[in-house]
Amino acid sequence: MPPLLVTKTSTDIDPNRKQVVAWTRRRVSAAPVCDHPDVNDVETVTRRLLVRPVDLVEAATALPAGPGIYAWWARPEALPEFAGPANPVAAELRLLYLGLATNLRRRIVTNHLKQSGSSTLRRTLAGLLLPEQGYRTTWTDRVVLIPDDEARLTAWMTEHLRLTWAEHPNPHAIEMDLIAALAPPLNVDGAAKGEVRDRIRAAKKAYQASAGPRPVSLADGALSAQ
Repeated sequence: MPPLLVTKTSTDIDPNRKQVVAWTRRRVSAAPVCDHPDVNDVETVTRRLLVRPVDLVEAATALPAGPGIYAWWARPEALPEFAGPANPVAAELRLLYLGLATNLRRRIVTNHLKQSGSSTLRRTLAGLLLPEQGYRTTWTDRVVLIPDDEARLTAWMTEHLRLTWAEHPNPHAIEMDLIAALAPPLNVDGAAKGEVRDRIRAAKKAYQASAGPRPVSLADGALSAQ
């Protein structure tokens, strides 16, 4: 049996913190033992993800340029219906989403914080926040936010979200195991079936539909609605 990530508790921490530690022990110790990916890799990366999250301004300069896994966190009130497991160090923050990157800095700074066309997380958040924020979308080769609303979503993320990350040479090998172990509510791939996953899918469909029918190219290169 692999070693537990958290091996002790403290009687002088508040009840919520005890609950967080207990959750961490159950989740990580339940990771499957297999030859590939190595369970020790999963536990090491998990330990590095479950540190105190940093704000996105700090993350933009601290993120390494190598491959790895990243985790997004937020206070429950940011997305009340999708508050995931609590961070064991900062119990006021809940896990939202896990992803992988071949270049952590580029993936976060260039994609997730700028371009809805190249960020599943941005499109998911835009779909969830669409009724409240009224984001406007348009078609390129896919549905994207208009520039003003790209900036608005980035401002929302900067205000509400926090980040942790862990470098790893082959993040593809461990991503699904981490999603299964940590259960971030905004992930669809690798997530368990259920109401939360269905609601995330519905939000993504709402985002996709918000720009109207997909345009078709005419012979002269102009665009016309179907």
